[in-house]
Formats: sequence, C-alpha cells, structure tokens
Amino acid sequence: MEHFLGWFALPSIGLPAVFVSSFLSATLIPAGSEPILFGYTSVNPQMYWIAIFLATIGNTLGGMVDWWMGLLGRNGFEAFKGHTGGKLQDWLKHWGPKILLLAWLPGVGDPLCLAAGWLKLPLLPCTIYMFFGKLFRYLALTWLLTLVPESVWHQLGHWLHLI
Repeated sequence: MEHFLGWFALPSIGLPAVFVSSFLSATLIPAGSEPILFGYTSVNPQMYWIAIFLATIGNTLGGMVDWWMGLLGRNGFEAFKGHTGGKLQDWLKHWGPKILLLAWLPGVGDPLCLAAGWLKLPLLPCTIYMFFGKLFRYLALTWLLTLVPESVWHQLGHWLHLI
C-alpha cells in the first residue's frame, strides 16, 4: 500500500492523476476519483487545496463534456421528435442551471449534466453551479475520510496486500 500511495506522491504523477481521474469520473465512464484524491492529499497534506482545486476543475470539465454530449444528442435526434414533455423535464426546466449543484451526486450527477445540455440550459451558469456542487463534494468527502481512524487504513492496506 505504501508503494501504491508513494506512486501518487510523485509530483510528476500525483496531481495529473488527480486531474485525469476526476475528469474521467465526471463523464459517463464509471470511475471514482475520490480514492486517488484522498490518497494524494494523505501523502501530500501541504498540497490539499491545490489537489482539491484540480479535482474540482477536472470534474467540472468532465461535466461540461456531458453537457455538450446532451446538446449534440438533442441536435442529432431533432428529426425524431415525439412526445418530449414530462414531469422530470418540467422539473429540470423549472430549476434551471441551479439543479447542477447536485452534479456531484453519484449516479445522478452525470445524467443531470447531460440533461442540462439536452434542454439547452445556458452553459455558463451551468458550469458555475457544477463547479460549486463538485467543490462541495470533494471538500465533504475528503473531510469525511480524514475522520476514519488510521488503524482502519492500516488494516485495509494489510488486506489489499494479501490479495
């Protein structure tokens, strides 16, 4: 486990890994960036705010990719218009870009970004709300992970070493 965490501590690998993992996890690719972010900040606590900021930027850019995919998908399927109404669509239109404060929610956030593009919600406000929602996510999760006792991490490392 120390070797694995040491790999993320390397300046040439650690911060880019945080950025890339947070970007990919915000697209529709099922991946999690939190373990990499937490591992990096555990090994380099002096880089906490920089790592949080890079993870937030990467995750927001990934959310913007989802927004663009939604917009392109809508434009590509304009010819197949059928019944486009519905309670969910009305709800999303009612809340507008503010709904993207929830873009950090697992399993829900990425489709929300996609739906925002599909509904042609304005990109700049969507990006701003996405950024703050994702920033809150990374701050909350890294703080919660610091509350886990050190002995749990050591035991987890022992179990992983056995595998």
